[in-house]
Amino acid sequence: MDVVSQLQKQFIDFSSSLYREGYVDDQFSQLHKLQDESSPDFVVEVASLFFDDAEKLINSMARALEQPCVDFKQVDSHVHQLKGSSSRCMRCLQQVSHEYTMLKSKLQTLFRMEQQILAAGGSVPLE
Repeated sequence: MDVVSQLQKQFIDFSSSLYREGYVDDQFSQLHKLQDESSPDFVVEVASLFFDDAEKLINSMARALEQPCVDFKQVDSHVHQLKGSSSRCMRCLQQVSHEYTMLKSKLQTLFRMEQQILAAGGSVPLE
């Protein structure tokens, strides 16, 4: 098995695990379908924007929850922006933060695998 084939197999296995474990869903597949030769980094760029926004929101929530008098309306607003539902406790914030960190790490690994395949002269396999 050549290098490109090995990288493609690793990519498919890792990508499948992201779906299986619930880190990505059909929306991620739809996002990939929007990527083409004219915008080869589209998914990476969208994910980077999400990471930037999510990090700011998580930090804002953490700061808000550390205040002596917590403004739960502000926390709710941040949570709605990040997750689409409200939460008013530190444990939930920690869970969101953990899930965000795991998602970011896994997607960055997936993107690195894509780059390795392309650098080796192959094409990124579509499941």
